[in-house]
Amino acid sequence: MSRVGNKPIPVGKAKVEVSGKHIKVTGSKGTMEHSMPEVIDASLDGDVLVVARTSESRQARSLHGLTRSLLSNMIEGVETGFRKDLEIRGVGYRASAKGKTLTLNVGFSHTVAYPIPENIEITVNENTKITVQGMNKQQVGQVAADIRAYRPPEPYKGKGIRYVDEFVLQKVGKSI
Repeated sequence: MSRVGNKPIPVGKAKVEVSGKHIKVTGSKGTMEHSMPEVIDASLDGDVLVVARTSESRQARSLHGLTRSLLSNMIEGVETGFRKDLEIRGVGYRASAKGKTLTLNVGFSHTVAYPIPENIEITVNENTKITVQGMNKQQVGQVAADIRAYRPPEPYKGKGIRYVDEFVLQKVGKSI
C-alpha cells in the first residue's frame, strides 16, 4: 500500500485538466503536461487531485507513489517554481551569465561555456553565487548538477562549485 500515492494533491491556484490518461497543468509560470501509465488513474475532486491505481499488480504499486509525486511537483512548479543555489569558492574562480550562456572561470586554462537550456533561468550574483530556476524540478536539479560537475569541491581546501547548503568534509593535509 503506497502511503505517498494515497495522499491527495491540493491544486491551489493552478488549473488542472484531466482527459483520460493525460494531465495538463497550467499556472503563472507556464504549462506542463504528463501522460500517466495505464495502471494509474487520476481524478479531480473540487480543488484536490486524487491518484489511484487500477490494479494491485507490482507495477501498479510501484508507479502509484511515483505518479503522485510527479503530479505534485508539476503543480508546485507551475505555481511557484523550483530553485537551486550554487556558490563558487576559490581564488580567481568566478561566473557570468550573458544571454543563453553561462561562462565559468574555475581554474582551467580556458573558460567553460555552459549553454543554458530552454525553460531554465540562471542568474549570477557577486560573481560567485549562481541561482538556477525553473518550473521542472528534475531539469533544475540536473542543470545544477551539470554546473557543479565542472569543478566539484575538492577535499583539501574546499575549492570548487558547491550547493549553498552542502557540507564538504575536509581532509587533513600533509604533516611534517
